Amino acid sequence: MRLVVIGGVAAGLSAAGRARRCDASLEITVLEKGEAIAWGACGLPYYVQGLLETVDQLVVYTPEYFRRERRIDVRTGANVVSICHPRRQVVLASGERIPYDRLVVATGARPKRINGACEPGVFTLATLEDAEKLRCFLIERKPKRAAVIGAGYMGLQAAETLRTHGASVTIFEAEHEILGRRDPALTDALRRHLERFHIDLQLGVRVESVEPGMVAGRPCDIVILAAGVQPNVEIAAEAGIELGRTGAIRVSDRMETNLSGIYAAGDCVETTHLVTGRPVYMPLGTTANKTGRVAGANAAGRRERFPGVAGTMIVRVCGLGVGITGLSEWQARKEGLDPVSASIESFDKPRYFFGERVWVSLVADRRSGRLVGGTVLGSQATAGSINVIATAVTNRMRVEDLEHLDLAYSPPYAQVWDPILIAARQLSKNF
Repeated sequence: MRLVVIGGVAAGLSAAGRARRCDASLEITVLEKGEAIAWGACGLPYYVQGLLETVDQLVVYTPEYFRRERRIDVRTGANVVSICHPRRQVVLASGERIPYDRLVVATGARPKRINGACEPGVFTLATLEDAEKLRCFLIERKPKRAAVIGAGYMGLQAAETLRTHGASVTIFEAEHEILGRRDPALTDALRRHLERFHIDLQLGVRVESVEPGMVAGRPCDIVILAAGVQPNVEIAAEAGIELGRTGAIRVSDRMETNLSGIYAAGDCVETTHLVTGRPVYMPLGTTANKTGRVAGANAAGRRERFPGVAGTMIVRVCGLGVGITGLSEWQARKEGLDPVSASIESFDKPRYFFGERVWVSLVADRRSGRLVGGTVLGSQATAGSINVIATAVTNRMRVEDLEHLDLAYSPPYAQVWDPILIAARQLSKNF
């Protein structure tokens, strides 16, 4: 049986690798339009900052590795322009037709563009090539005034990156919020933190175009577009694959599309939110890897399912760890829940052990008592804390259950009362 995967990187290669482990007899071909097939996209800002010497350090696997170790034919520079499902073929830009019995679509996403995006000094940060060009520009041109369009995950990282190169940074965000949470407390906290690093945050400013040396009436020497991404679904849609309400490919929990024998995974698909049970588009690397594995397993004849996402993410903003999961209070209310919330400030360790401040916010549904979301701002312990909250959200834990979790304590590592437990105890007073 011939399995063809369109797209490499996280989802595509996870699908191909999982399919190979499930069925050693498969003939597997991965078609990647770029030259690099497996690299750490989340490490791009840190390469640009100078924390890595070469961009090749982000490359995880080469095509030769997959051919030699996995018996998977990975073809780079293979630009798929159409899918002819009645004939079970994909068509390349060269005109070559590749036959398949099963197909996995992992075409990913691309940065949203605006007018003037091709002007000199305007960059995105989505590929290895993007990172190379941006780092060279920063080193050679030494821009003094920088603009970042978008205050999401990538926009915040881009702002920190530009500051490390000595630029004065302004972030322009169309909404009146950071990270799309509609959480005033989070936005205020991050605004104050950014001000400490002389990063100007302009909320409610929609940038429709970039003029040479100017953004929203302000002069600038460099611009980074970070206003989100959009799924690459054009080829799929033309082939008759249905899109969901988010604009991404609609799939079942087995990553099946509406066309028999075609699966989809990664940043081109929508998935299910674990709290609401509704379709959501959350293009994250962790989700891409997981959905890719499920798609590959089912394409190889297994029966596996992907339950969905809680929307857990973490980002470093000028040394501050920001972790979120589930729903904010505004999002929960929009979904028809009756949300209550509580926020606390504490320390990740005892003060005598150089404990650092941490801010924890929890959201629950008043009617069911179920925890539905949380936010953590703090130090190196942020990842561990937000992962505990994500586990509770995923497993539909009630606040009273969270309040009594048996969490570890030792002065070098944690408080006797973990900040999560303090927040849960505070939240329980709202019931």
